[in-house]
This record gives sequence, structure tokens and C-alpha cells, in this order.
Amino acid sequence: MRGKHIMIVALTITKYRGLTIPFAFLGMAILRLPLILNRKCKFWKLMGSGKNAQVDLAPDFKHWAILTTWENKTDADTFYKKSFVVKWFRFFGKEEFTILLNPLSSHGLWSGKEPFKTSTGSTNPQHQVAVITRAAIRLSRLTEFRRNIKRAAESMRKAEGFILSAGIGENPLFDQATFSVWENLESMKNYAYRNFDHSDVIKLTRARKWYSEELFARFEILESWGSLNGLSLSSNNHSNHHN
Repeated sequence: MRGKHIMIVALTITKYRGLTIPFAFLGMAILRLPLILNRKCKFWKLMGSGKNAQVDLAPDFKHWAILTTWENKTDADTFYKKSFVVKWFRFFGKEEFTILLNPLSSHGLWSGKEPFKTSTGSTNPQHQVAVITRAAIRLSRLTEFRRNIKRAAESMRKAEGFILSAGIGENPLFDQATFSVWENLESMKNYAYRNFDHSDVIKLTRARKWYSEELFARFEILESWGSLNGLSLSSNNHSNHHN
């Protein structure tokens, strides 16, 4: 397996059964401890999500996410096989989507930290790419932000090369993270830089100073399993580091 030392970023989005939603809230409190105590986990976030895990919708309290980073694949695999955190998610969840990523570029901070160590390798431009954008929104700008993010999210879902997206965040109102997967680098860049709704929102962001902190990171997809709202990623496009 190439790149034994590449950082692994793992994201799991789980849909809880309706009656078990109280345990999702309980989990947000209880599961912090094993994550804090896990020395091998370099960065973690327990997060809620928008309705049907969408970017621009109010929270539905059924979708919950966990993001973790690891120094190698072995540590990530151990976490997914043995961790109480993952077992909790799986016990109460009825659908799980997990994706393992290798950071290719990352700019900005998340809770005052640089969470993703990028590797020097470049990905095949024809392979699927994943993107995480995250922003801490200023309270005074919240209404304005929510009014504008809807059109950017709608145009993303219609963009050429778009595969799937999810809206996640530690606090559903003020901390917004968007996870998206694209057919290839070109389709992601076309949306990011050439789509009117998106570039207009970016301009407004700068002019109106919506964010107190922001981050943009791009990833190579190493592996994925499960489904999100019934949609799964085809693994045949991914680099076969896990073979």
C-alpha cells in the first residue's frame, strides 16, 4: 500500500431511527470522552446535520456526523472496528455513509487549528474528488447568510459533475460545514469559480464579513462504504490504496 504515512480523514454520516433521536443527543455528550482520550485521533468533530443531510435545510435531528483524522490507515481501521463511538452510531443508526480521504490541499482554520496535513502526491484529474468547506458565521450576519446560502446549495446540486453533498456542523446555526463529492477536479473547479450563484455568495462573504473563521480543503477519495439517502459512491473510481 502506497503512502503509509498519509493522513487519513474519516467522515461518517449516520441516519438515526426516529425513536432513537434522544440517544443521538445523548451521544453528542457521552462520546466526547472516548474521543478526547483516544491519543491516536488527532482531530475530531461530533456534528449534527440539516434535514436529509442537506446543506441549506434546517436540522432534522436524524442525521449526525463524526469527522476524525488519523496518522495512518491502521489507526483509522482500528477505530472503525473497535471504537465505542462507532458502535454507538451503528447501534442506533439505520443508514451509514463513511468515506476515507487523503488531504490534497487545505487552507484556513477549524476551531483555531489546521486539522488536515496535506500530502505531496497529486491525484489523477479524472478521479472523483471530495471537498470540505467550513465556516463559523457571525451572529450578526446569520439571517443574511442563510438567505443567500440556499441558492448556492441549489445550484451546486444542479452543477455538472456533482455527485453528492451533505451539510454538517457542530452547531446547526453558526457552524456550517459542507461536504461534497465531484466526478473530477474540473467539475469541482467549474462550480467553485465559474458558477454565478456560488461566486456571488463568495463575493458577498468577503464584502459583508459573514465568517469569523473559515476553511477550504480538497481530498482524494481512498475508500467509501454505505449510503447517504440511499445514494452510494462507486468505489471503482477510487485509488486502490486499500487493496
